[in-house]
Amino acid sequence: MSEAERDAGNRRIKAVILLIVAVSPPLIALQFDPSSIELLAALGVGVALGLVVVWYLGRLGKEFTGGSRRPGRRR
Repeated sequence: MSEAERDAGNRRIKAVILLIVAVSPPLIALQFDPSSIELLAALGVGVALGLVVVWYLGRLGKEFTGGSRRPGRRR
């Protein structure tokens, strides 16, 4: 697998995670008959939360891929 293919796959995974997390709060809010503003607020919160989750998972993934090259670690 080339580096370009891997990067494209990683972008797709990040987009799917962001979509799932962003859509969840509005879907939950639909159970309580929200107004349009409440639904948009739920979507905004979902997008913000999704960005945080994608950022955290990306940071966590970099920690695992570069584990042997981190300074200060000995085996």
